[in-house]
Amino acid sequence: MNIMISGGGTGGHIYPAITIYKTLQTMVDANFLYVGTDKGLESRIVPKEGIPFTTLPVQGLQRSFSLDTFITAGKTISSLWKANGLISKFKPDIVIGTGGYVCGPLLMAAALRGIPTLIQEQNVVPGITNKILSRFVDVVAVGYEEAVRAFPKAKQVVYTGNPVRPAVVAADRDKARQFFGIQEHQTAILVAGGSRGARSINTAMAAVHEAFKGRTDVKIIHATGTDEYGRVCDSLGMQEGATYSEASHIVPYLDNMDMAMAASDVAIFRSGAIGLAELAVRGIPSILIPYPYAAADHQTYNAKAFVSAGAADMILDSELNGATLLTALTSLLETAERRKLMAEATLGLGKPKAAEDIAKLALSITKS
Repeated sequence: MNIMISGGGTGGHIYPAITIYKTLQTMVDANFLYVGTDKGLESRIVPKEGIPFTTLPVQGLQRSFSLDTFITAGKTISSLWKANGLISKFKPDIVIGTGGYVCGPLLMAAALRGIPTLIQEQNVVPGITNKILSRFVDVVAVGYEEAVRAFPKAKQVVYTGNPVRPAVVAADRDKARQFFGIQEHQTAILVAGGSRGARSINTAMAAVHEAFKGRTDVKIIHATGTDEYGRVCDSLGMQEGATYSEASHIVPYLDNMDMAMAASDVAIFRSGAIGLAELAVRGIPSILIPYPYAAADHQTYNAKAFVSAGAADMILDSELNGATLLTALTSLLETAERRKLMAEATLGLGKPKAAEDIAKLALSITKS
């Protein structure tokens, strides 16, 4: 069997594709080919995973009419032509896309040739590429139940949840808390805004670190993002690599996010779909601050789904500051029963077998 997978641009598209790939590897003997772009994050991430990788010349659509509009149109036509060539050469039994502009020409070419196709949409509000492709592909797997109605023209829509890395599901809580030096009586708070960081969250967190400086019942694990770490250290008056206080563990990046999640009791997060899926399988109640410039404001809709379920509180980025964050966090820490109910609600949103379900769904539509 030959399986093509595509997803690019952001980690929110790439990591689900890699998780689906790894799950399929355990279920079927197949040849794989990952199709991305040469400029996207996938060009660095995917080869490191040992996945055969090739590229298509495609770029995002421009919102305003300009010379780039013609360049984009030309690259799209070229990508369709090259996608047909890749398909003819690789002869896939199925093509799977997880979002990003690179999926467009590949999935479209495959669907028009009658090759089984599946797209996986992570967010409540779908991206433009998946919205268009949904009219042509065989099945759409959605991460949120609310997203089903966003694909009225699709042949088939299945609510599977979002694929989560097995390491996140399997991480041992006791070992993780020991690794981070978290005592049994301490409430662990995980703060992260993505690999590059979220400036508004980091700025607001300065007041939290200051307020919790003398507390022994709390441990904060704060990943600032690599681009933000120096600025955060300066704002707190600490040297890079130093310890701010016993209550605060501040680092630029967490290579072991799976362990950090396993160790934590509360999270302060953006509301990207995959981050939320990981919080859900671990049952971690959260304070969500949606990234305000996400396409179609999809992070706000993701966060609202968690708030509606009783799994999270939300602070809009425009309303975020040290005082609002400190008030929300203090309130959550002071009400253990509410945290328990939020944790149960969060766990109820979790889909630990989503990757397996998506893989099975993909295999079910193949002709092999």
